[in-house]
Amino acid sequence: MYEQFKSTAEGIGAEVHRFKTDTETLEFILTFLNEEGVADTPHSYAVWADGPFLTDKNKKVFLQRINGLKFDVTRQAAADSRIGISDMSWALVDTGSLVADQTAIEQRLVSTLPAVHIAIVPTNNILPGKAELFTHITPQQARYIAFISGPSRTADIERVLTIGVHGPKRLIIVFVDAYKGGAQ
Repeated sequence: MYEQFKSTAEGIGAEVHRFKTDTETLEFILTFLNEEGVADTPHSYAVWADGPFLTDKNKKVFLQRINGLKFDVTRQAAADSRIGISDMSWALVDTGSLVADQTAIEQRLVSTLPAVHIAIVPTNNILPGKAELFTHITPQQARYIAFISGPSRTADIERVLTIGVHGPKRLIIVFVDAYKGGAQ
């Protein structure tokens, strides 16, 4: 199902990567943050919302290697950040969408305010579509179910498409085979 999801998600503008281990994933993210110029200055920060993927040990490694990466997510920190990182629980093949319970405001802030959103998803949580998703979560269990489909896009009445007006200009989806967390 991964290849089907990748094709659908890339078709709507997402960038999709897959790694076997947490270590490979963390190295990819470290490299990405360095290449994107994350620094300890406004609009160059990165914010990472707490979630099951990130351990305290990994936080220490990131803090030592990346200046400008913040784990204390506030509205201002997210607004001043170039990159936001969060866990997503599910991926839907039919729409190329990511899904998570984003009741925690930190999850919403990092996935909507920065120009780039890196979403980490367990590979084993790829589902065919919404019907299968709603066998795993229900609105009664999750107060704020977010669906993210590609970078933010909007068009005016003349059908002029603009990317990134109401959210991230880039969506980087990172699947991790060894990651078992994230499911509600």
